[in-house]
Amino acid sequence: MKSDFLAAVSAAAAFSFPWMVSCTEAFGPTAFLLRGGSLSPTNNNGNKWHYQLAASATLAEVPTTPIPGMKPGTSGLRKKVEVWQGKDDTANKYYVENFIQSLLDTAQANNGGEMLQTIIVAGDGRYFNDQAIQIICRVLAANGVENIWVPQGGIMSTPAVSAAIRTRDGGAAQGGIILTASHNPGGPGEDFGIKYNEGYGQPAGEEFTDALYERSMKISSFKTMEGSPDIDLNAAPGTTFSLTPTSTVTIIDPFAEYLEVLKSCFDFDAMKDFAKRPDFSIVFDGMHGAGGPFARRILVEELGFPKESLMRCDPRPDFGKCHPDPNLTYAAELVKKMGLKPDGSADESAIVEDLPTLGAANDGDGDRNLIAGAGCFVTPSDSLAMICDNWKAIPHFARAGGPKGVARSMPSSAALDVVAEALNIPFFSTPTGWKFFGNLMGSKEQFGKRDYTPFLCGEESFGTGSDHIREKDGLWAMLAWISILMDVNKDTPPGQPLVSVRDVVEKHWEKYGRHFYCRYDYEAVESDAANKMMDLIRDQFVNGDLSTIPDDGSGIKLVGAEEFSYTDPVDGSTTSKQGLVLSFVDGNGEPARVVFRLSGTGSAGATIRMYLERYEQDTSKHGESAPVALKSLADRAIGLVQLVELTGRDSPSVIT
Repeated sequence: MKSDFLAAVSAAAAFSFPWMVSCTEAFGPTAFLLRGGSLSPTNNNGNKWHYQLAASATLAEVPTTPIPGMKPGTSGLRKKVEVWQGKDDTANKYYVENFIQSLLDTAQANNGGEMLQTIIVAGDGRYFNDQAIQIICRVLAANGVENIWVPQGGIMSTPAVSAAIRTRDGGAAQGGIILTASHNPGGPGEDFGIKYNEGYGQPAGEEFTDALYERSMKISSFKTMEGSPDIDLNAAPGTTFSLTPTSTVTIIDPFAEYLEVLKSCFDFDAMKDFAKRPDFSIVFDGMHGAGGPFARRILVEELGFPKESLMRCDPRPDFGKCHPDPNLTYAAELVKKMGLKPDGSADESAIVEDLPTLGAANDGDGDRNLIAGAGCFVTPSDSLAMICDNWKAIPHFARAGGPKGVARSMPSSAALDVVAEALNIPFFSTPTGWKFFGNLMGSKEQFGKRDYTPFLCGEESFGTGSDHIREKDGLWAMLAWISILMDVNKDTPPGQPLVSVRDVVEKHWEKYGRHFYCRYDYEAVESDAANKMMDLIRDQFVNGDLSTIPDDGSGIKLVGAEEFSYTDPVDGSTTSKQGLVLSFVDGNGEPARVVFRLSGTGSAGATIRMYLERYEQDTSKHGESAPVALKSLADRAIGLVQLVELTGRDSPSVIT
């Protein structure tokens, strides 16, 4: 039985539609050609063309069956791209259609039974991006979504999508479908993903994703436009395509709203002046992801940095064969340019005066960041704490007298905690996943409770951001560090050495102590083996008797174990099993901890993440590299949990 929408459109158009394409006056007379049909002008008033495409399309409701495994993780659903493409017609046929129909059904149910009117569809440019956008637009149109906004080229960073949801046309968008597998590789045989952001620009919460999964297991049909030609994703912004009498795709400027929200956070005029200093230079690595064009638009075109400051800023479907994860391993070229060794320590052979002042990198969808100074890697946890301590340098915070709330993911180091305590700022430790920060940022806006904005938050997995949007934001983090360097150098005259990133970092450690921190990733571990290790930790340590654990001679003593759970202070929801925490005391009596988590961001097997942290007050020891300082703690933890015996892995895939 057809829906009311299907019946209405069928009656109005007999399943046959004239395909209309228009270009707004602002972009002048332009001709567009769509595959699957031909265009002929019906009117030209000198600066505006209207074209009618001779084509017919059928609005259909297609039978389907549930496909197992469509349960989104911490940030969307990620699978190998061939799964999304439905290469196995028996098992995965209509994979995209099933997922999007389940998503729409869930969103409609959450919207009082009314279909959403305006949705953004955008991706990070990875392999299958353009084809998936075409499929999704047809499903949206067939379901009655009236306004579908697609960025020119189909590419838009995740932070930019969040900004557009919140601010374009007064916040008219009710959601955004983002095609990304974030920092995972792209290309044939690699990863593809889809995530959904809700009406405030925030990632969908667990209640939504759980309902989506339940719907995906009951789906029996999806709606789509059959036989329709592809949308010209490269058409000028303002071009519209009428998919049905009631549904239109509009090509939008991907940069506009994002640029405006960044200008509301920072002093662009002051940054333009600072960029002119001959002794200040930057380098930005876009890793061939969606963040590259945004870096060019903002750093080069707006702030005036030379185009030579950019590397790998042209998006590619396979990210140029690189792994678009901005860490010490996968951003190796940037790390070397900044005078660093692969472990993040300074390369003594590098001439500091010849190095860029500040370096940064983005991941595939532009929301993560790596920050480094000349000969100085700044861990994400330290970066977050230092931004908090230097809030006066950032107009977004300074206008309000400082942040009104700060938060970190539980596995991140406690560097932020000590700053928040010293500055008397409300502090939160949340599970991993930006959606948990979203509730805190939206406490007043969405729930009518205490206002924690302006808000600062971050994750150890190279994510930093504020309440200007509801996502982490790689470029925002770089602009924050430019602002900090501007502030600490406001009295540095020309010709005198700049206060460097290293100077800022070392001063911070002297004031607060150093939280040595690094992460071991064991990727694509056999899932049963990973789960056995996690069960051992629960049985022997969380629920066991720690007094029976023998000393291994390292002087590192296990003094506590817990499984982290979180009760949201805003909506009261509880999230359990968010990481296993082993607490230690080292030989000097200083606290240390190791956290074990199974990551939800991979597409195959399991990724075991082991987070290591040790606090050090002695300034004479602050210069040691983190992997070296934490090696004995890592060995102690690996031995206790029998990682090598259970997984067969004698070394991590990545240390960062």
